[in-house]
Amino acid sequence: MLFQIFDAFKCRLNDLNSKVNRIALETMHQMIPLLKDNLSPVINMLIPAMVDNNLNSRNPGIYAAAKNVIQALCQHLDNYLLLQPFCTKAQFLNGKAKQDITEKLA
Repeated sequence: MLFQIFDAFKCRLNDLNSKVNRIALETMHQMIPLLKDNLSPVINMLIPAMVDNNLNSRNPGIYAAAKNVIQALCQHLDNYLLLQPFCTKAQFLNGKAKQDITEKLA
């Protein structure tokens, strides 16, 4: 059930409509404290969806929302769940997204 919900939600995190994208990120930010460690089965699919386009966005609202989601993940999930997906993303990102993820890894 959780996979079905987040499969659909993941598409909204990369929606071409910036308003939909920003609201999806803000909703994710609100869901993280509620779901906490129950996110572990879907974290490997959510982090790429959040990071790939959103942390390098030129839209300041989307970029801020993406940074808030990453911060919430770091606050509410065990670090070992985030280590592998963050390391994988840090290898292949560029720009401010690479800097933001590298800072979280440090």
